[in-house]
Formats: sequence, C-alpha cells, structure tokens
Amino acid sequence: MELKKSSLGMEANIAAGLAYVLGWVTGLIFFLAEKESEFVKFHAAQSLITFGGLFILGFVVGMVPLVGWMLALFLPLVSFVLWIVCLIQAFQGKWFEVPLVGPYAKKMAGLEGTA
Repeated sequence: MELKKSSLGMEANIAAGLAYVLGWVTGLIFFLAEKESEFVKFHAAQSLITFGGLFILGFVVGMVPLVGWMLALFLPLVSFVLWIVCLIQAFQGKWFEVPLVGPYAKKMAGLEGTA
C-alpha cells in the first residue's frame, strides 16, 4: 500500500516516525496537527496511548513500596526498546501495531473498520 503525503508537508513515513520522537508529547502534537494521512494519525495515536500509558504506569507503580519500585526500574528499559521498534517501523512505512494498544490507536485514528 502506497503512503499518501502528510498534510504537514512531509512524507507520511517521516511524519509518523517523528510522532514517536518525544513519546506521547509528539504523538499528541502530530495527532492534533495531521488532517489527511491515516498512517500518520494511526502512529501518532499509538505513540500517545503507548507512551502516555507507560508514563502514567511508571508514576503509579513507583508509588507502591518494594515490588512497585522494582517494576518502576524495569519500565524504562521496556519503554526504550518499544520506542526504538516503533520509530524504525514508522520510518520504514509499516503499519506496526503495538500489542494491546494497536486496536485502540486504530479506533482513535478513525480506522476501526479496517483490517
């Protein structure tokens, strides 16, 4: 499937990759700014949900003594690996779905009826 150009004046794969650069912050920016490309909208929504969720989870888990603190030390590693994978997939122009998050990102981007 050929990617359409982004309404932001750049190739869709570049805009989608940039939606991950600063995690949920750039995800939110690109989600609100993009008007045409479903590909960019999807990756921006996925960035927003994934990294926003991990940010909140890290904060909440860090408040739980002992077990929570150990999990809070593990979350940055998981976040970093996931961030690298998402960046590479988006820059390569692939519709990569993060498990558990992908369907919600599709719905948020208005793609719930697609395969």
